[in-house]
Amino acid sequence: MVNITIIDREGETHKTEAPTDMNLNMMELAKAMELPVEGTCGGMALCASCHCYVESDNELPEMSEDEEDMLDQAFFVEDNSRLSCQLPISDELEGLVVRLAPVGE
Repeated sequence: MVNITIIDREGETHKTEAPTDMNLNMMELAKAMELPVEGTCGGMALCASCHCYVESDNELPEMSEDEEDMLDQAFFVEDNSRLSCQLPISDELEGLVVRLAPVGE
């Protein structure tokens, strides 16, 4: 289990423990916590509806070309932007803090 914090779009902090042995990603965790994450493409990096900002210094998996391409088309992209569906929950995410990105129009 790892401790993860998700800050929703209203600034409310949601702390949880997430299992590292269930092959979940951050998008699935946020959805399980009933946070407003769409995940329209089902976690295939084909949309940006799970866009988030990583606010901690955790070692993250390298961004794939598909993820980079999708973020190039997303709204409100920052240097710390990631697609939460591309962040598998692992021991390296202990203490991770992410903020849900605003929804683009």
